[in-house]
Amino acid sequence: MAGAIIENMSTKKLCIVGGILLVFQVIAFLVGGLIAPSPTTAVPYMSVKCIDVRKNHHKTKWLMPWGPNHCEKLKDFDEAVSRQIEANDIVFAVHIPLPSKEMSPWFQFMLFIIQLDIAFKMDNDLKENAEITLDVSLAYRDDMFDDWEEIAHAVEIRKLKCTFGSPKTLDSEGRHYDCDFLPFMEIGSVAHKYYLINIRLPVNERKGINVGIGEIKDIRLVGIHQNGGFTKVWFAMKTFLTPSILIIMVWYWRRITLMTRAPVLLEKVIFALGISMTFINIPVEWFSIGFDWTWMLLFGDIRQGIFYAMLLSFWIIFCGEHMMDQNERNRLSGYWKQVGPIAVGSFCLFIFDMCERGVQLKNPFYSIWTTEVGTELAMAFIIVAGICLCLYFLFLCFMVFQVFRNISGKQSSLPAMSKARRLHYEGLIFRFKFLMLITLACAAMTVIFFIVSQVTEGHWKWGDITIEVNSAFFTGIYGMWNLYVFALMFLYAPSHKNYGEDQSNGDLGVNSGEELQLTTTITHVDGPTEVYKLARKEAQE
Repeated sequence: MAGAIIENMSTKKLCIVGGILLVFQVIAFLVGGLIAPSPTTAVPYMSVKCIDVRKNHHKTKWLMPWGPNHCEKLKDFDEAVSRQIEANDIVFAVHIPLPSKEMSPWFQFMLFIIQLDIAFKMDNDLKENAEITLDVSLAYRDDMFDDWEEIAHAVEIRKLKCTFGSPKTLDSEGRHYDCDFLPFMEIGSVAHKYYLINIRLPVNERKGINVGIGEIKDIRLVGIHQNGGFTKVWFAMKTFLTPSILIIMVWYWRRITLMTRAPVLLEKVIFALGISMTFINIPVEWFSIGFDWTWMLLFGDIRQGIFYAMLLSFWIIFCGEHMMDQNERNRLSGYWKQVGPIAVGSFCLFIFDMCERGVQLKNPFYSIWTTEVGTELAMAFIIVAGICLCLYFLFLCFMVFQVFRNISGKQSSLPAMSKARRLHYEGLIFRFKFLMLITLACAAMTVIFFIVSQVTEGHWKWGDITIEVNSAFFTGIYGMWNLYVFALMFLYAPSHKNYGEDQSNGDLGVNSGEELQLTTTITHVDGPTEVYKLARKEAQE
């Protein structure tokens, strides 16, 4: 019979393939750690208080914090009181980027968080569960002398989360509250050179708008964008890996179609995994350099979701196909209990992403976390997805245990065989178990590197060498899953070697009785590997 390459390839060649893949894996980590800069950069911005005394504030007028046409500025609110300037006439202006700099499409996205400097005052205290209303506008231009073009305008509400570490007495007046950063804005592309944010804090005592929010002294923003150098390395990796996976995928499916039998479920799932990996690899991000595609973040999330859902489904089906009896095998419907939680969890995360980044396509200032209903809805989706993930891993651990127990039971037939035949099957079983352990190691490395990237400072220094840990995490894990899919399609492709009766029984020194012990109920079953056939349970069991 013709098995898979992993079973028919000599141990020496298999070690060479494994060594080559390991070298590429190390290169993937080193590309991020030594060549790429940090994935993102955080830039602090201090808003400038501008005066806008026009009667109709809604007419388009953009107030610049600096430059030739800068606004009339206020030093502080004491000056505003002395000049009888009302709160509704004050605009907080922020220019992005800082003076003498330009934004670039290589930055890919902009994420902003906001922090309010609020001072304690006896007659204007910050009430509990206070909410602040922000009238915000965003504009762009590509030349310092062009007019500003509006991108978005919205009135947003944010719940203040502040603490005061001192007693609220007269002696404490002027001290600042310790306030948390709040989500402010997210844009999925950086297609223009200059951006301008104008923030108003409209006050309406009759409606209770911006009443009881304390004495706001300043508004600070922190802008986070992807580093251009990291973007170029990331694009280069995608451009290199796309044809690699595409070529092996075409080669894999061609080998299967040359078989006299129809493809089995396991082979179809491996091919589908290759398609999902190719989908996530295709470097459509190159177009974001020339086009203002704000939906790229959402599209990237969808691509990752499809791949990971396919990967989780593959693990379940891979285990199941090595333990189910003949009646249940090779049918996708037999896995609905295990694949169901994956589908439900993925759908919940997709809805959550659409409620957040989907809405941000129209209103970049929107955040689902800013309202109680939105927070509860988001948490519900995340909790359901988490429960589904836990159920999935329980199913997976149970199936892995069943597979190993099933194979161990089959090994009881091996001692009665001739030495050559026994060694042959022991080698097949060892390679199967080794692949399972490699899969576990890949999943563990993903979790470990994610945790390390969160708890470290972002880089390690060894003498004169600086290693960017976060960049190494992104490029290394991305390369690892590409190599994993590549290895699966290569090793589980049908081998061109065909062990006929003369070769398998003669060269391996096995008589018909020994062969019967392992193949009595499976010789009529076509499958991708010999372990696939060996590991199945008897229908009577």
